[in-house]
Amino acid sequence: MRPFSDSEHRGRGGRGHRGERGECEHRGGRGEGHGGGGRRQRFFGHGELRLVVLSILKDNASHGYELIKAIEALTEGNYSPSPGVIYPTLDLLQDQGLITVHEEDGGRKKIAITAEGTQTLEENQEHLEHIQARLKSRMVGHELRKNPQMKRALDNFKAVLDLKVNQGETSDAQLKQIVGIIDRAALEISQLD
Repeated sequence: MRPFSDSEHRGRGGRGHRGERGECEHRGGRGEGHGGGGRRQRFFGHGELRLVVLSILKDNASHGYELIKAIEALTEGNYSPSPGVIYPTLDLLQDQGLITVHEEDGGRKKIAITAEGTQTLEENQEHLEHIQARLKSRMVGHELRKNPQMKRALDNFKAVLDLKVNQGETSDAQLKQIVGIIDRAALEISQLD
């Protein structure tokens, strides 16, 4: 597997952290993080958006806007990368020789994966499958959180757990009991018909 290096992450022109926003700004999507003031979770980790883009391009050449829509569909509307995220990512992929960009009539740019891009995707197939599985499970969680009773129960669980474990003295025996309670609850839920 060929992971992306830090220099590849910085992309074109040696940009530092600011230029990295194309890969670092993967937090949240519509509706996430609003009202709770909490930190939004990231949709994609370091280098993962590039793999997702290559995966989409493997099936069809595309345009930037179509890639944005494909990623939005993949996350069931919960994350839509902005042009400020997707186009620097495409620039980086092009610089690495993993995609080609050809201008069409009318000024639109057609984006296609290269043989090297296909090879990189194959080398990172296991990682891509992990990303896809994580997205799928996250979408299930998102659907559950739409139910007000489920949201209340999950919020209550997180608050109690936070108070007990993070804000108080918790012995090893208490921690073992908490883990046991969580495991039993998970088992009971998995056995529901």
